[in-house]
Amino acid sequence: MQTVRDIANDIIAREGGYVNDPDDPGGATKFGVTIHTMRRLGLDLDGDSDIDAEDVKRLTRQQAVQIFLKHYYERPRIGELPACLRASVFDMYVNAGGNAVKILQRLLRNMGQAVAVDGVIGPRTIMAAKIAAEDAPKHLADAYGIARRNYYFALADARPASRKYAQTRAGGKGGWIRRAEEFISPRYHLTDRDFQQRVSGWA
Repeated sequence: MQTVRDIANDIIAREGGYVNDPDDPGGATKFGVTIHTMRRLGLDLDGDSDIDAEDVKRLTRQQAVQIFLKHYYERPRIGELPACLRASVFDMYVNAGGNAVKILQRLLRNMGQAVAVDGVIGPRTIMAAKIAAEDAPKHLADAYGIARRNYYFALADARPASRKYAQTRAGGKGGWIRRAEEFISPRYHLTDRDFQQRVSGWA
């Protein structure tokens, strides 16, 4: 069975090494840890009294794992969600912060559960997720993965500069979409034709 540390290492593999893409609001990033996160945590790795891209470059894989476990899994209480959701919500939390939880909360509301959409995993969200997972955990996991995919599409619809993360230069599925579909049963993956129809309005 996959451990939470295994999941964290998988996230790092998806995120890759150092990047500083001007189109990415996250800024300089390594292993999925952004410069904003490092500043918030006070990680001055080169000891020069400021936290900049050079500090991001110095971040080790092990440091990234520890950041993810403490600040993106334990602190937001992802470990208290049903097992069927943990890997996907954890992965999305690294990628999108509290929006990962809001996606779940909106989904639970659509399923008839009375939860606030506040991006915080509290007792009501935990209980609602457990109730939703009780009879059909795989269905819930797929529904969350599909909601993630829709979230990425919506971001790309609204912000043309972000479309390169959802669609490759060759026109196929980009990293965002492939990432979401890693947590969705194959029968719910978009076919190439479906994907092309979905993005046909993009310039």
